[in-house]
Amino acid sequence: MTVIVRDFRPEDAEAVALVRRAALPFEVTTARAVLARVESANPAKKYRLLIAERDGEVIGTANAGIAFDSGTPGLSYANPQVHPGHRGQGAGGLLLRTAEEHLAAEGAESVYAWVLDEPGFRVFAEKRGYRPTRPAHFLRLDLAGGALPELPGSLPPGVELRTAAAYADDPRPLFEADAEVTADEPSDIGADLDDYEDWLADTWNDPLLDRDLTTVVTVDGRIAAFTAAHTDGESRYHSGMTGTLRAHRGRGLAKLAKTDSLLRARAAGYTSAFTNNDAENGPMLAINKWFGYEICATEVRHVRALG
Repeated sequence: MTVIVRDFRPEDAEAVALVRRAALPFEVTTARAVLARVESANPAKKYRLLIAERDGEVIGTANAGIAFDSGTPGLSYANPQVHPGHRGQGAGGLLLRTAEEHLAAEGAESVYAWVLDEPGFRVFAEKRGYRPTRPAHFLRLDLAGGALPELPGSLPPGVELRTAAAYADDPRPLFEADAEVTADEPSDIGADLDDYEDWLADTWNDPLLDRDLTTVVTVDGRIAAFTAAHTDGESRYHSGMTGTLRAHRGRGLAKLAKTDSLLRARAAGYTSAFTNNDAENGPMLAINKWFGYEICATEVRHVRALG
């Protein structure tokens, strides 16, 4: 009955996906995506996917790495997840301790972790020296039964709707757009997207990214806004990132992108749409409320100094 923690093996991918679906049912993941995240990890990230196992059964997992693309050195992250049916047996603590030891050995000075905003999870974090920093909300939209807005009868002059698939031959314009909106996204860690090859491996080639359902809004032929669609290929859709470039904000282009993508996702048979927003990101929370998204859970980022 002893819990052990070890490194991920490729044959664990389906079990890891099952644990994540059970622990965070408002996220979208697949075994293929789990494996791809490990295989595509930038060496500078020092990424480790840890497995908690008891009697040969995978009961928990934790991803840990260095925030190498942050403008602040020494930042790292660790996020343990334990199957609800196996909590309270020490797996979460062992996963977190193993992750912290790995990060400290790689030079991390502080570690960030997402903690569900529920009493048991908050106590778990506080007992291990973590303090809260900022909350974020998970939101859900009933795609099958809910009402969605219709697209306008005509678009403003110069405005067009495309998909990410239209950029298959040269996705660099999407990389540049993603880099700008990511830089403005509220976060404790932040990210400077300046490595195109890394973006290709981690974002563009992410198995969850549905290029046909990802909507891109262009103005006079240049990208002005987009919403990235992540799907499990079955019934669940997740907004990976929605953003408008600075020069085009305040024109409703993010709403336009999300409307188009959600309508096409529903037509493709997806029944549940999820997204997550920083609690301080008022404009995006307002947009999602307008679509009918409802908060279904809240996480709070926590941080602890290492060493």
